[in-house]
Amino acid sequence: MSSVRAFPYTLTGGLGEANRQWEASSCAAAAATVPYGPMTTINVTAMCPGQGAQAIGMGRGWYDASEAARAIFDRADAALGDSLGAPLSTLCFDGPAEVLNRTNVSQPAIYTCSVACWHGLYGDDSAPHVSAGLSLGEYTALHLAGAFGFEDGLELVCRRGALMQEAAEASDGGMLAVMGATEEEAESLCAEVTAKGGVLVPANLNAPGQIVLSGDAEACDRAATACSDHGWRATPLTVAGAFHSPHMAPAAEAMRDVLLGVQIQPLTGEVWSNVTATRYAAGDAEAMRDTLVAQITSPVRWSTQLAAMVEAGCEGWTELAPGKVLKGLMRRIERSAKVNNNDQPDTTVSS
Repeated sequence: MSSVRAFPYTLTGGLGEANRQWEASSCAAAAATVPYGPMTTINVTAMCPGQGAQAIGMGRGWYDASEAARAIFDRADAALGDSLGAPLSTLCFDGPAEVLNRTNVSQPAIYTCSVACWHGLYGDDSAPHVSAGLSLGEYTALHLAGAFGFEDGLELVCRRGALMQEAAEASDGGMLAVMGATEEEAESLCAEVTAKGGVLVPANLNAPGQIVLSGDAEACDRAATACSDHGWRATPLTVAGAFHSPHMAPAAEAMRDVLLGVQIQPLTGEVWSNVTATRYAAGDAEAMRDTLVAQITSPVRWSTQLAAMVEAGCEGWTELAPGKVLKGLMRRIERSAKVNNNDQPDTTVSS
């Protein structure tokens, strides 16, 4: 496993300065040499939540119930210190919400909570047979499959969250949830709204009839008006910016350099990609990096991905904490696939 180390960078000088701080840091050098131990494969399909699943109190049940889960939170606190304004566990358990909901905080918080949940369920040195994650959750899935150690993954999601927060603050973007439209109808709506300019794209294809659009704030407003004409329900989302859209291009390019600083190991199990809705190649580190970079500006094809996984015979669906979003989406994608949610520990489970 990775050794615990502090993160000696901040994001006070923009993306370029953040990259220079990362390259000069001891973390970048240390991330290149990470020992890994043998893994016991658990015959489940792990489902790892993404941003939006955060809530005050997240992971507290696992922290209290499981020594293995508590150790993960302790490792995150040791690595991050007070770089987020308070220990990560404090922000997860006690908030405040306005801090926990910031992209640069919610991403490491969700990643840590999900990994702690996995360790609480199955102990250390175990890996799922198959795993998948929604956007940010794909980093959790890759970590669980042995692509990189916990602290390396924590560094990656901290950097990803901070870079996405900066890109969001540099543009006037927004996101709009649309209920009732097909993927083709959503694409047509985006083309209609941006016919005279602007940016609006499908960002999250969550489930049949549930699509999130992302782009210029003004374009989101125009799309909301157009949705009512089509009989679709439109809900503006309270988010920092236009995620999974061209507005995130600066973050994507900066993230490429960060990913190059982390050694990526061959996977011990299957991991499915949001970008391609297919499996990652187990030993192709370059392709993994390219896909993770593309993910930041590409639509999350969760509905297509989960349908393909069901068709491929994936079973033992196990949703990790926090939240119950993925179980709800699966009901809309394929009702025959039963998902075991683990937002809170079963008191009969010990580790």
